[in-house]
Amino acid sequence: MEAVKESLNKQALYQSIKKICFDKIMSLGSNISDQVVLKIISEIVFEETRKVYLTVVERSSLETIIFNALRRLGPLQPIIEDETVTEIMVNGKDNIYLERNGRIERADVRFDSEDELLTIINKIVKEVGREVNQSSPIVDARLTDGSRVNIVLPPVSLTGPVITIRKFPAKAMTLEQLLDWNALSDEAAEFLHKLVIAKYNIFVVGGTGSGKTTFLNALCNCIPRDERIITVEDSAELRIVSVPNLISLETKNTTASSNAEITIRALIKSSLRMRPDRIIVGEVRGPEALDMLQAMNTGHDGSLSTGHANSTQDMLSRLETMILSDSDFPLESVRRQIASSLDIMIFLGRLRDKSRKVLEICEVLDYSNGIVQLSKLYEFFEHNEDHRGKVVGELKKVGQLQQVTKLKKAGIVL
Repeated sequence: MEAVKESLNKQALYQSIKKICFDKIMSLGSNISDQVVLKIISEIVFEETRKVYLTVVERSSLETIIFNALRRLGPLQPIIEDETVTEIMVNGKDNIYLERNGRIERADVRFDSEDELLTIINKIVKEVGREVNQSSPIVDARLTDGSRVNIVLPPVSLTGPVITIRKFPAKAMTLEQLLDWNALSDEAAEFLHKLVIAKYNIFVVGGTGSGKTTFLNALCNCIPRDERIITVEDSAELRIVSVPNLISLETKNTTASSNAEITIRALIKSSLRMRPDRIIVGEVRGPEALDMLQAMNTGHDGSLSTGHANSTQDMLSRLETMILSDSDFPLESVRRQIASSLDIMIFLGRLRDKSRKVLEICEVLDYSNGIVQLSKLYEFFEHNEDHRGKVVGELKKVGQLQQVTKLKKAGIVL
């Protein structure tokens, strides 16, 4: 009972000190530096805890908690800084979950109030020039480190404000890193590296959480340094460090202060006038699929993109649907456009042991007999499970690349 009472007293003390710090810092304006804020917090904490016994660790922790609440992302900040965490899920102020090593667990933190949660949400969207409110309750954003953020507010969400954060590795992703994770084989990695250099148009396919953006990042970091790259995304997530001549474009939603929406489709069209060697589209979800395919087929070889589907064949059908949703092209013309634009499709999957792997690499052949022909080049074969429940299998070569003209032009031999 005494322990509970002491905990409640410390919580009340924290709330009191937090309010004092907040009032003091707000009175000084918003232009003061983090160093000044930390100094003020330290002084106030020292003064307000003179008559309360706190260890050095508790005092330091209190200062960090208050600083995170005022200048960072509150109780989420330690989780964001934890490199083992890949996803953060906030289901209202009291329920915060995280994904670590493919497993979801409940985090031992919470927001003090819904107002604090809403303050953090507004801080996130303000950083990227976006808005979220009851009249526009859904928004996609990103953190300063590139992590993807989705926010849903009431009345759409019945459980209170919801934040989902997809974190990305601190270092730029490479094929070597994917090899360390056993996501693909050495042979397949070398094969894909050569295809990127030779400017094959590559499309990465997979379901939710299969690692499409991570894989696209790894492929992009195979691009030669002397090329000019334009990336087009809803929320900028790609981290391409191998190419200095890089332009990143991001969509803009309508806000209360501006009705000027800028879509993926508009950005792709604009990018064509920016003299790109390649165009990288983070993900296609709608009519912009046609613009992406046309770019691939009109002198921008080596372009890459991703799409959400449960197989390569399913992705072909989805591309058809995306294009036909906003055009009156005959189905045959759409299929011919797909066949002439895409060279390679890579299908990623998340297995039952939560591991992410390349399950299939296909070559896109000609349009014939009413369909776009696909040829499997690599396929993942599962053998069994080990004593830890990990899936044991291998990505095996099952076919030969037929269209080798680009490889020959680049002077590359498989």
